[in-house]
Amino acid sequence: MNNEIRAYITENKELLFRTLRELCAIPAPSHKEEKRAAYCKAWLEAMGAVGVTIDEALNVLLPINCEGSDKITVVVAHTDTVFPDTEPMPYFDDGEKIHSPGVGDDTASLSVLLLCAKYFVEQNVKPADGVLFVCNSCEEGLGNLKGTRQIFHDYEGRIARFISFDSRLAKVADRCVGSHRYEVVVRTVGGHSYQAFGNPNAIAELARIATEIYSIEVPKIGNSRTTYNVGIISGGTSVNTIAQSASMLCEYRSDHVACLAVMKERFDRIFAEAAVREGVELSVKMIGERPCMGEVDLDKIDRLCELYRGVVWDVMGVEITYGSSSTDCNIPLSLGIPALCVGVFSGGGAHTREEWIDKASFPTGAEVGLCYLLSLLFAD
Repeated sequence: MNNEIRAYITENKELLFRTLRELCAIPAPSHKEEKRAAYCKAWLEAMGAVGVTIDEALNVLLPINCEGSDKITVVVAHTDTVFPDTEPMPYFDDGEKIHSPGVGDDTASLSVLLLCAKYFVEQNVKPADGVLFVCNSCEEGLGNLKGTRQIFHDYEGRIARFISFDSRLAKVADRCVGSHRYEVVVRTVGGHSYQAFGNPNAIAELARIATEIYSIEVPKIGNSRTTYNVGIISGGTSVNTIAQSASMLCEYRSDHVACLAVMKERFDRIFAEAAVREGVELSVKMIGERPCMGEVDLDKIDRLCELYRGVVWDVMGVEITYGSSSTDCNIPLSLGIPALCVGVFSGGGAHTREEWIDKASFPTGAEVGLCYLLSLLFAD
């Protein structure tokens, strides 16, 4: 199979790079993926796909032999980027690396997904239990996994396993990281910095909350990992004004459900204590919630890992590494459905404007991705 797939990737190498370049030129902040969704739908239809749709969450769906099946394999790569830009971002190819914000997370993976779908269409590949290719929305940040939640709503009870292309080559996330995200707003009476000196300052009160968050001793159970972060702070009027309003976005994460519960208790206590301070009005809103892992058959996840490990070894001759991550896989894993996040390129700088991918790794990753899907769907 490898020789046939390698020949297919070689034949479509120029298309793969062109697709990546064209996708990178289409801004796609979470909740604003309309243009990328339209591109992906048109791309698939140009390659001969029929039955391609865009759902209300802006997922692009290509079902193959899914009608009547309750054992569907879902394969996704997300269309959104972490960046808020609504204008095309820079794209630079230096011959060895391709540089562009979002090029790896997740645009390279999205390009590979499209090429895999093209192969299934052209070769008339129809797995007995069906495969659903999805260019999904809202994976990043405050997208809150909206796209994947929609898939599991619309295909409730019909999905047997879930694969996400959203990582670097030879790396898998076989466990998920849950998180809670908050918008915290502090309001005070404020006033002139000299005339009203001593009045509560919203920025100072917010800073106190942030300081208390950073004094938390994170819980640990076994080899679990728990973190917290204050990501954005804003507020105030001028240098000589006691701030009347200040806000921040903050979160905590953990790959263990009990640790996530402990962090919730500690954050709630900090917020409750701040809310009763004299002259302070506090508003706390949960703006994002990603679930931890539920009761999943770990043998089935191990099987997904083993198939990927075998393909990576056959194609590249290297071993895979394992870890936990916050991805679209959080939703199926929380529902007890086996899921795995796998990589199809090498690169670095994710979530920075210096992001890049290694050009030589990209066709190799496409070969790994396609071989993995075929192994997965026809292993039995």
